[in-house]
Amino acid sequence: MLDLTVLTEHWGMYAEGFGNTVKASVLALIGSFVLGTVFAVFRIAPYRVLNWAGTAYVEFVRNIPLILVVFVFFVGLPAVGVRLDSFTAGTLGLTVYTAAFIAETVRAGILSVSKGQMEAARSSGLTYIQAMLHVILPQAIKIVIPPIGNQFINLVKNSSILGVIAGLDLMYFGDLISTRTFITFDVYIIVGLFYLVLTVPLSLMVGYLERRLETNR
Repeated sequence: MLDLTVLTEHWGMYAEGFGNTVKASVLALIGSFVLGTVFAVFRIAPYRVLNWAGTAYVEFVRNIPLILVVFVFFVGLPAVGVRLDSFTAGTLGLTVYTAAFIAETVRAGILSVSKGQMEAARSSGLTYIQAMLHVILPQAIKIVIPPIGNQFINLVKNSSILGVIAGLDLMYFGDLISTRTFITFDVYIIVGLFYLVLTVPLSLMVGYLERRLETNR
């Protein structure tokens, strides 16, 4: 039987961790979407330097563990004189890591848009950047909304990495409560339920958007 006293007696800690997890997830969600879109454009831009930069970023970040990216901000930056608190370091690491996956998703969406769209936009007098912003990207984002939504769900779950560096998230406070009460199973079941409160609505929303997009096609 689940011991709910660990929830009622430590509600404030759970609530603080939940709030920080939501905050980190939202900040990383916005940041990774913007950064990922930029690098997606780099990868298909008609400039070799941008292609190289986009490819290097995506292939490097995508193929190393998330915890190493977080440690770059939490441990690496202080070594060169830049100090960040654990929450900021964790959120930046999560942003940079997720952006690499979003970049590939958005790039696939851009490539699925007919090349004639870009040619028509350029022939009407738009610059490459204007054509990308006003013509190509809106179509590409609409195409890849479902997979991007799945990446955002993964982002929320990956935010638990902040607990490793005392980032004041749900997992951190779960560890703290478990250490203080010597109760392990019940504490982490409740932590898992809090994550479900975040991920289940996101999953339902992604499914709804996917059905809507299929209907409109």
